[in-house]
Amino acid sequence: MIPVGAETDRRIDELLGRFPRKGSALLPALYLIQEEKGYVPEVAMEYVAGKIGVSPAFVAGVVSFYTLFHPRPVGRHHLQVCRTLPCALRGSEEILGYLKSRLGIGEGETTPDGRFSLVAVECLGACDAAPMCQINEQDVGRLDRRKVDELLATLK
Repeated sequence: MIPVGAETDRRIDELLGRFPRKGSALLPALYLIQEEKGYVPEVAMEYVAGKIGVSPAFVAGVVSFYTLFHPRPVGRHHLQVCRTLPCALRGSEEILGYLKSRLGIGEGETTPDGRFSLVAVECLGACDAAPMCQINEQDVGRLDRRKVDELLATLK
C-alpha cells in the first residue's frame, strides 16, 4: 500500500515526467505530499525517495532543511516567527515570548486543540517588515502585541 492518495501518486508520476532528472521533482513532490497530509510523514519520505532514486536520508535532510516542510503534524495555523538579526533588533524575541504566553505553548509545540503551532525560524526574507512571522504561507509584518492580538482573534 502506498502512503499517499492515488491522486497525489499520479501527480508525482506526472512531475517525474516533466524533469530531465528525477531529483528535480523532489521539492514539488514533497509539497504535494504535504498538501495532502498536512505534513511529510517518514513513510512518505521513504516512498518518494524510492520513486526519485535517492536515499530516504537525503529526503529527510531536505525536509528538515526547508522550513516550508513539516516532518510532523502542525497546527491548523502554523506560526513561524523570524529570529534573524533585522527581526531580532526590532523585537522578534518579545513577539515570540508573547505568542508563547498567549498560546500557552513553547517553540516547536502545538496547542492541545490543534489550532496553533509555533516555531522560531531563520530569515523569511521580509526584513523591511521586521519583526515578522509567517502564518501558514502568509507573511505578516511589523508585529507588536496589539497586532498579534488582532491576528489571533481572526484565526479560527
